[in-house]
Amino acid sequence: MTVEEIRVASDRPARARRASGAAAAPRTSRMTTKRHRAFYMFTAPWLVGFVLLTAFPMGYALWLSFTNFDAVSPHWHFVGLENYREALSDPLTRQSLGRTLLFTLISVPMTMIGGLILAVLVNRPLRARGLFRTLLYLPAVVPPVGTALTFKLVFDTNAGAANGVLDAFGMNAVTWLADPYARYVILMSVLWALGNTMIISLAGLQDIPRELQEASRIDGASAWRSFRSITLPLLSPVLLFQGVTGVIGALQTFMPLLLAADSSPAGTTSVPQDNYMYMINVFAQYFAYGRFGYASALLWILFAVIIAFTALIFKATSGAVFYNVDPEAKK
Repeated sequence: MTVEEIRVASDRPARARRASGAAAAPRTSRMTTKRHRAFYMFTAPWLVGFVLLTAFPMGYALWLSFTNFDAVSPHWHFVGLENYREALSDPLTRQSLGRTLLFTLISVPMTMIGGLILAVLVNRPLRARGLFRTLLYLPAVVPPVGTALTFKLVFDTNAGAANGVLDAFGMNAVTWLADPYARYVILMSVLWALGNTMIISLAGLQDIPRELQEASRIDGASAWRSFRSITLPLLSPVLLFQGVTGVIGALQTFMPLLLAADSSPAGTTSVPQDNYMYMINVFAQYFAYGRFGYASALLWILFAVIIAFTALIFKATSGAVFYNVDPEAKK
């Protein structure tokens, strides 16, 4: 065999590999294109909804916050940062934001602790455990509007069930939806839906390996010590999630506050002082006073506050959250 024949024979496998690779490349490219197309088809509804219902309204509100637009007068113009300066210097804004922060600091821990207690109770091997879980979760299914109307009817001064019970015991009627009782009614309406936090905490409890708790009992640890040293650390990611979402939701609380107001934009001006919180002020500025630009600035200030609180929570809990990573998942 000549040198040229040896060279041709040695190059034949390489040519075959290059040919097979050239044939496989278009096939792989077509599969990748199909996967990309399927991905965008399945995510298109969410993307369209996000653009139309979230991104565009936020951008439009940001633009309005730099104007004195009131939806009535055609002579509106850009005012720059004037709306933000007025909002930050307005005592009503600071007072409503302070009440909202206080409400958040009270309601979020109460909701998290209450939901965790219920989750621990219904996680025990009890008879009819599924029925108890269903009954405790049902109030969370009721829409916020329905909950607000129900509490407003129950605590109505003239014909409410609460005053009916007081009257049956020979006690005087109470104006529940006025200061100082309105704040307690609002907290009750928020705690009414503990099923949301209960179901999330329950899922986290069921994800904790039973072997760890059994090992702690064998070592002589008490139930409280086992809960504090094993359950809470392993449940910390769930508690962090509940804390962040709870703070975000509490800072935007609106519907329960209408319990103490008329069901109209003008009725927001009659909300008791203790319940005149940030979103009530925003709603009043929008629809009672028609100050669309100023109200949009208030919303963007609230957005900045939410971002700051979220970052603060993540920073404060960076060393206290334990993520149980499966070592097999790293392989």
